[in-house]
Amino acid sequence: MDNELLRSHAAHVTRLTLNRPDKANALSASLVEALINAVEYAQTDGTRLLILDGNGNHFCAGFDFGGYQDASEGELVLRFVRIENLLQRIYHAPFATLVLAHGKIFGAGADLVCSCTTRIAAAGTTFRMPGLRFGLVLGTRRLAQRIGADAAREILQTSRTFDAEAALELGFLTRIVAREEWPGLTDAARETSSVLMLPALARLHEQTIIDTRDADMAALAQSASVPGLKERIRIFREAKP
Repeated sequence: MDNELLRSHAAHVTRLTLNRPDKANALSASLVEALINAVEYAQTDGTRLLILDGNGNHFCAGFDFGGYQDASEGELVLRFVRIENLLQRIYHAPFATLVLAHGKIFGAGADLVCSCTTRIAAAGTTFRMPGLRFGLVLGTRRLAQRIGADAAREILQTSRTFDAEAALELGFLTRIVAREEWPGLTDAARETSSVLMLPALARLHEQTIIDTRDADMAALAQSASVPGLKERIRIFREAKP
């Protein structure tokens, strides 16, 4: 699909808008590649602040399971690996990252939120991270670093839905802000991102973010490559929530 991702760049700010509203902005293979390319390019064009948001009723419904039955297990594993690659690029970006989230956010969509340095959601937003129900280990260490090991373990073990207020209390979110206030919030974030020179900003991020990229990718690849992934996904999708 054309225009799955909308990109704009002005005044050292890059904005990436997920644009599959009819699919709740689920992460197709092509959308993930577009995001990876855009985040990579942002490291070359003077970006100081990267903003992620989504068109439609929901920020992101996570992995796009559409047509998964027709894909090989190897193809599915590669798609999950590329999502982990995307999440790592955002989490370890040498500039500020801001996500503006709304609606029902699921799976890798919640991991996208978790990967950003500033995590804003509208009231009424909900999150669910059910990947372990089909054996997928994705973003576990990042979540634990955000909210603590005990809270991360409980959320992932139960795959329960938690709302914006709970997310804020846990530290998963930075703030809850009404959508009509987002323009002012992004203006303030742009000003804050201009305080430090880019090299200093990159060093700050490097020194304050624990680097577990190799271990995270290994855990994801190992869990995704266990034979029977498609069957585990089928059972998960057919089970009651």
